[in-house]
Amino acid sequence: MTQTHFEGADDVVLPFAVEALDVRGRVVRLGEAVDTLVARHGYPDAVARVVGEAAALTALLGASLKFDGRFQLQTKTDGPIEMIVVDYDAPDRLRAFARFDAGKVAQTTGAGEPLRGAEVGRLLGHGHLAMTIDQGPELRRYQGVVPLEGQGLEEAAHQYFRQSEQIPTRIRLAVAEELTGGEARAYRAGGMMVQFLPSSSDRRRQAELPPGDVPEGHPAHDRAEPAEDDAWIEAKSLVDTIQDHELIDPSVSSERLLFRLFHERGVRVFEAQGIREACRCSRERVVDVLTRFPEEERREMVADDGSIQVTCEFCSRRYAFEPSEIEETAARE
Repeated sequence: MTQTHFEGADDVVLPFAVEALDVRGRVVRLGEAVDTLVARHGYPDAVARVVGEAAALTALLGASLKFDGRFQLQTKTDGPIEMIVVDYDAPDRLRAFARFDAGKVAQTTGAGEPLRGAEVGRLLGHGHLAMTIDQGPELRRYQGVVPLEGQGLEEAAHQYFRQSEQIPTRIRLAVAEELTGGEARAYRAGGMMVQFLPSSSDRRRQAELPPGDVPEGHPAHDRAEPAEDDAWIEAKSLVDTIQDHELIDPSVSSERLLFRLFHERGVRVFEAQGIREACRCSRERVVDVLTRFPEEERREMVADDGSIQVTCEFCSRRYAFEPSEIEETAARE
C-alpha cells in the first residue's frame, strides 16, 4: 500500500482504488474542521451529529471536483431539522449551517444517543435533498434531487447514485464526540464511499427502480432484474463490515482501515486532499448583497442604534454598517 504524508491525519480525504474488484473510493476524516463547524452555533447534540454526517458526505462528494468550483448539499424538510446547507469550495474549504426547531429535536431523540439511519430520518422528516455542482458563472450548474421520506443521509445518497448517476455506490458515515481532556469534548466525523467502475458498462448494471403501480403481467413489471457482479458483491460486503468507531477513532488511520478491508485484494491509495473549515463571507461580499435590496427594504433594515447589522449564517460572524456606506456603494453601482 502506497503511503502518503497525510497518513493518520485528520481533516483529509484519501482516494483509493482496488483494481482487483474494479472499485474506487474515498475515505474522509474530519476532526477540528467539523468540530469548528458545529461549535460556532452551539447546536444540540443530535443536530451537531446530523450536520457532521452531512459535512462528511459533502467532503466525500466534493473532493471529486477537478476544477475550482463548488459542491453544495442542501436538505429542506418538514422535520425537526428544517434545513441543512453544506458548501465545499474546491480544493479544500468546507462550511455548513442548520436551521432547526429545538423543542421538536428534544422530543425526537435523547441527548448523547448514537444516531442511526432511522433516527436521522426522523430528525430530517420529509422533503428533499439537493446536490448542486457549480462550475462557475460561465458553465452550466448541475443539480440532482432526491426525495427525503424518512430515510437517513446514507440511504438518500445511495438513492441519488442509483437514480442520477447509475453507478453502484456504497457509503458509510459516522459521527461521535471525543473526550479531549477533562470535560472538554470535540466532535469527529468520518465516512467512506466505494464505487464499482468496471470497464464494461454491462457489469455495472443495477436493478431497476420498483415498478410502482404498473400492473402484473406488464413487461415493465415482470422484467428480470440483472444479477449483481461478484466483484461488487464482495466489495460492498466488505464495506458493510465497517464499525462506526473505525471511521472516527484517531488511532485507526484511513490507511489502516483500508488495509483491514482490502489487503487480500490489494489496495492502492493516492495523494490525500486536506480540508479546512473556512467561510467565504467578507465585508465586501455583504455590502454587495445589501446593495441588491430595494432602497425601501434597506431603510427597514436599520436597527435602533442607526446601523445595519448582518450575521453570517455559516460562521456566525457579525457585520455592522452605517446606512450611508451602503447607499454610497449602491449609488456608485
